[in-house]
Amino acid sequence: MKIGSNDLCPCKSKKKYKFCCQIFHKGSNPKNATLLMRSRFSAYAISNAKYIIKTTHPKNEHFLQDEQKWMEDILEFCKSSDFENLEILSDFHNENDAQVQFIATFVQSGEKIKMHEISQFEKIDGKWFYLSGSVNFLD
Repeated sequence: MKIGSNDLCPCKSKKKYKFCCQIFHKGSNPKNATLLMRSRFSAYAISNAKYIIKTTHPKNEHFLQDEQKWMEDILEFCKSSDFENLEILSDFHNENDAQVQFIATFVQSGEKIKMHEISQFEKIDGKWFYLSGSVNFLD
């Protein structure tokens, strides 16, 4: 998906991309895990694999030492998916860890998929990272 700075942000915040997730995609650090979650959803929607890798915790089970292979896998997923909606259901923040519960809706091979995830985040040296998630697919 191509997106312009003045388009609505893919994270469904109803803000322009330039005032929402683009700030983080260009290098600013989200101040909480919910903003990180939104910016990661947007990164998937616009195929920004570098941002996904940069914001993934090194202890995440999908973290790959072969960054080129990991980037190719992410881009393949992004290009085969049409990210339609993100709904944040709840969030809980401590000083250095957080949990965000959401439903993401996307289309793959003509099939609409609704994914419910409870994500865990950890703050390291003042930056939030996606640690892990418990995923269920909804009917």
